[in-house]
Amino acid sequence: MANIRDVAKEANVSVATVSRVINRLPHTSKTAIKAVNEAMKKLGYNPTEKSKSSNAHSAHSIGVLVADVSNSFYGLMVKAVDKVAREQKRQILISHGYHNADYEREAIELLVKNRCESLVVHAKGLSDEELIKFADQIPGLVIINRHIPAIADRCISLDNVKGSYQAVSYLIQQGHKNIGYLASSHNIDDSIDRKAGFRQALVDNNLKYSDALVVSGEPDEAGGAEAMSNLLAKNLPITAVATYNDFMAAGAISVLRANNIRVPEDISIIGYDDAGIATYLQPQLTTVRYPIQIMAEQAAMLAIELASMQTPDDAANNVYIPTLVPRDSVAKQ
Repeated sequence: MANIRDVAKEANVSVATVSRVINRLPHTSKTAIKAVNEAMKKLGYNPTEKSKSSNAHSAHSIGVLVADVSNSFYGLMVKAVDKVAREQKRQILISHGYHNADYEREAIELLVKNRCESLVVHAKGLSDEELIKFADQIPGLVIINRHIPAIADRCISLDNVKGSYQAVSYLIQQGHKNIGYLASSHNIDDSIDRKAGFRQALVDNNLKYSDALVVSGEPDEAGGAEAMSNLLAKNLPITAVATYNDFMAAGAISVLRANNIRVPEDISIIGYDDAGIATYLQPQLTTVRYPIQIMAEQAAMLAIELASMQTPDDAANNVYIPTLVPRDSVAKQ
């Protein structure tokens, strides 16, 4: 009886290529597909019944790609997808990309190999062009937290420019004119858009923007603490600081407290995302809410509908707007 190595030899390709064809993975050349299919037909080779059974079961799964599920933001996203999956009598398979193009590509291919016909993908490393190719080959693939014009109807995203603009505008409304910004050091569209919103809010309110006002760091507590220390070292007359996310804000508050700088009496702080940590900080953090749960629920339902060849709801809005959440970390100037 022929095996996969016999097929590879007959088709003059590698065993890995035969596996890619059998599992219908993306980015497999038409020439390879034709050669492998002809070789399997000639040799009478078919996937085992066990594999078919396993694949049939996996077809009822939803694949989820996140950067790192240990981050609470992605934990909320996965939980929301899982809620929809359970309602639809499905299970989820989770993979990680860590904002790395190679990892993201491998993760998507692995989920497809496991016959996840519906995919909710949070990818920041892969280019628009490669994600468009994946979307062309995988009918049930939906992109979350990213807007790609060519496949806009399959993207669920947030207007990050507007969210950051709202945050800084709120500080300005409270009388602040000297405002710093703690940016993420990750070169992804979220970082670029939120920094752009900060700058635009200053310009629209006739306040001078300077690169000196911006300090970058890892988008976590340690990164926020380091960035806040570096901003203080510049000895600028700032009265308020906007941050890339709530975790950076938490790190910033710890540094201000250690330096006997009161929040919000001396320096006001505003975050972004409305993560769980925001209500446990002292003072409670004023922030901008990122509705990741409802976005993830919509993405999961859309992925299921597309995979099932159903017509999505035309009335659904795929671009969400963040909302301000006033708490105690911002004071009037």
